[in-house]
Amino acid sequence: MFFIGMNIKMNNFVTVNNIRFMMRKMNKLVLCLSFLLLPFAVKAQTTQGKFGYLSYNAIFQAMPEYEVSRQKLADLKSKYDKEAQRSEEEFQRKFAEFLQGQKEFPENILLKRQHELQDLLTKSIRFKEESQKLLVQAEKDLQADMLYLLNEAIRAVGVERGYAYIINTDGNTCPFINPAVADDVTNYVKEKLQLPISVEP
Repeated sequence: MFFIGMNIKMNNFVTVNNIRFMMRKMNKLVLCLSFLLLPFAVKAQTTQGKFGYLSYNAIFQAMPEYEVSRQKLADLKSKYDKEAQRSEEEFQRKFAEFLQGQKEFPENILLKRQHELQDLLTKSIRFKEESQKLLVQAEKDLQADMLYLLNEAIRAVGVERGYAYIINTDGNTCPFINPAVADDVTNYVKEKLQLPISVEP
């Protein structure tokens, strides 16, 4: 019985020592792997933190479709302005006639002319408001395809070059961008849109 007990204790001791030995080996292995993988982790972190920047408006206004859309909007606005001017002139003419004859008009004609003037004024104001809304909508419609093409070009550059994101610098939103972690992607996007490339002096 004594020897059996000693054997059990020795077996337990051997097992504990084996576990401790294996744990030390595992710790060394993990430590070695950590050192080996460290450069890859740093590289991955650097790549993930890389981003691009550009002026959205600068590229948008460099697109040939931009000038075409501006001209179409200008033509449309000119037509609305001419119609508004015609309505205003009609109102001014009838108002002058009203002032000239108001002392001689019977009451029912006077009231009729007043209603006509009020109706002309209301229609003129409504036309100007509707014209402004139509111009805004026309601008959105004319520029919708352009914006889609520009956004797709930016997305493609971001994916191809592995950027985490591309920021718009318009409005002085980013007074300083560290060139060590960011790229000016203007020319990359222009190339996608087949626009002339800017050459730095």
